[in-house]
Amino acid sequence: MAGRAAVPEVIWSRPERTGRGPRPAFTRADISAAAVRIADAEGLDAVSMRRVAGELGCGTMSLYNYVPRKEDLYELMMDAVSGEHELWEPSGDWHADLVRVAHQTRALMHRHTWLPRLMSPVYGFSPNALRYLEHCLACLDPYDAPYGTKMELVAMVNGVVATYVANEIATAERTRTLPWSEEQENATRLAYLGRQVASGAYPRLAASFAEDAGPIDLEAVFERALTRVLDGFA
Repeated sequence: MAGRAAVPEVIWSRPERTGRGPRPAFTRADISAAAVRIADAEGLDAVSMRRVAGELGCGTMSLYNYVPRKEDLYELMMDAVSGEHELWEPSGDWHADLVRVAHQTRALMHRHTWLPRLMSPVYGFSPNALRYLEHCLACLDPYDAPYGTKMELVAMVNGVVATYVANEIATAERTRTLPWSEEQENATRLAYLGRQVASGAYPRLAASFAEDAGPIDLEAVFERALTRVLDGFA
């Protein structure tokens, strides 16, 4: 016999717990906090319904009364960490406020290194995410543009931050697995790169290194990326 067709739904439209029985033993905040603890300690792949149920001290099937799908669990996690955003009174300088938003988001992603993997519009409309988005739009009140353009700007800033942090996290993870020091790794790779550039096969790269052979200031690169996005909209 064919099963009942799946019907799309939003977890925020559901009651905290479905099914009959005693008063709910957990809240969504309890569940999301347990899942976030696991992801922070062991990575997103360690998060499962069974693992979260064990953290809470309940049966896996009992957890499904609160969270029907793993995707809903991810949405709870995203909402929980979105609640960590500081929402301040906009300064009137939308450029400065968006830079502040970007730095805060970057710090948030470093606290929860699994977060860039879940950055998606699908998880962008939870209660805390909506408050964050409303705050960003309030910061953009002085910017004379349609709301569609403002939404694009917020999305692009978040995209720059997520991409940058994902690279930072990936680099840090790789460094931790090396059987030698980061300094040794960098020295070896730079020596190889220097030989290739000096071969004459890459004249434009050679000119680039001759122009500026010093170490890259990654913080300055981040600031320039943000500034270019914001200036492009301005």
